[in-house]
Amino acid sequence: MLDFLHTLDMNTMLWIHQHLSNMVLNISMPFITNEKNWTLPILLLIFILGFKTGKKGQLTLILLIIALAFTDSICAQVFKPFFERIRPSHLNLEGIHLLVSKGGKWSMPSNHAANIFSFAAVLSYFYNRFTILLYMIAILIAFSRVYIGVHFPGDVIIGGFLGYFIALMVLTFWGIIKLGEIKKGRKWILID
Repeated sequence: MLDFLHTLDMNTMLWIHQHLSNMVLNISMPFITNEKNWTLPILLLIFILGFKTGKKGQLTLILLIIALAFTDSICAQVFKPFFERIRPSHLNLEGIHLLVSKGGKWSMPSNHAANIFSFAAVLSYFYNRFTILLYMIAILIAFSRVYIGVHFPGDVIIGGFLGYFIALMVLTFWGIIKLGEIKKGRKWILID
């Protein structure tokens, strides 16, 4: 079964690099995947959530920080060393176009995918009118990791599911705290 999944993963990546490669994506995907290009939007979001949207925004920001801290550390410190899957960029695979530096050694799961799906899950929980946009951005960033040659498709799929699951656990824990506080008659917990 694992051999079949590995072959499917490899063939899907090769197909992407052979059939979807074009000048527009060769320029846009490295830009999209570069964390530095997201610094200003992230700082703006932190400012808006922290200072312009009241208690709801501040709570969202706190839960985002918690979810992303768990997501990033669990994926990087637990799962990557456990799976020890070498990045495609380190394998010098024929037909794969590496558009950025090779990155770290381990590939599974993609921290980019995990973090952005965790981000999308928490933010869309509180601001559901942005759900489609947030998940479109998450899919785009996850796809960029495959397109630039540093992750297999399975890495970003697993990363996305892990990020979503970890965010769901953080939100569930928040829900339990909220219910407990409501039962005790404490109104501070209400944000709407």
